[in-house]
Amino acid sequence: MIRRLAQAVRQRRAGPVSLGRLVRFEGFGSSILETDRDIVVYLPPGYGDEPRRRYPVLYIQDGQNLFEPHTAYVHGKHWRLGETAGRLISEGTVEPLVLVGVGNGREKRIDEYTPTRDERRNEGGRADLYGRFLLEELIPFVDSKFRTAGGPRATGLGGSSLGALVSLYLALRHPGTFGKVAALSPSVWWDRNRIVRMVRALPRRPDVTVWLDIGTEEGRLEVKRARLLRDALRAKGWRASRLRYLEAQGAVHDEEAWGERAGEVLTFLFPSRPILQRLLALTKGDQTR
Repeated sequence: MIRRLAQAVRQRRAGPVSLGRLVRFEGFGSSILETDRDIVVYLPPGYGDEPRRRYPVLYIQDGQNLFEPHTAYVHGKHWRLGETAGRLISEGTVEPLVLVGVGNGREKRIDEYTPTRDERRNEGGRADLYGRFLLEELIPFVDSKFRTAGGPRATGLGGSSLGALVSLYLALRHPGTFGKVAALSPSVWWDRNRIVRMVRALPRRPDVTVWLDIGTEEGRLEVKRARLLRDALRAKGWRASRLRYLEAQGAVHDEEAWGERAGEVLTFLFPSRPILQRLLALTKGDQTR
């Protein structure tokens, strides 16, 4: 549905594509976490031309894998997120937004990206501390440097694998800050599917819009786990207008696969006004409050 609407808008808005630009903050320090990290900020086309405009923001984990091939964990394999965002914004499919790539803590990555300590692995469980870093240090810094809109409706969190796990966990923990979350191939397996149990234990559905996906070539067990998480979200009250679940046919667990569906993620979470109006019309009968 989203893909068809996006194609219709592209046909009406065909024209030159502007990719936007990147701003880097290397070695961003923290008094909360033990390691510094690089931050890369994507500014959308036209950012410098509208000095009074404020923009929604999507914070994405494993930021070194998003924009540039030479910084990616697997050299040459990255999401190409700047190109995708620039194209969709220029075509009028996605509203102009700021993307913040948050580099991981290297050897601290597993600990920072997991909500509980897995006694079998003897690691993990510092996601709440990582959340403090985002809430108390990084977001205020980004807000001070760029024209961000602020508020949960204009602030999202996302990632892949363990980065998706921590993003979903923190968005559900802090819906007053994050109103949108992109969970690509989340590590549902962590600590015996702990995130599924956390969703089931929620007293009510937080006001958070969720993108959830899995590649069909990531393994039958991983697909089964993703479906468990999807079903837990639906049982808690998420409906079509607030939850998009995708099983990407033939997709494996890597940066190129996530990059291939990043456009659909942005279109679902940050649709331009024409796309949003059509989606609202199509889901008018959806009772999700």
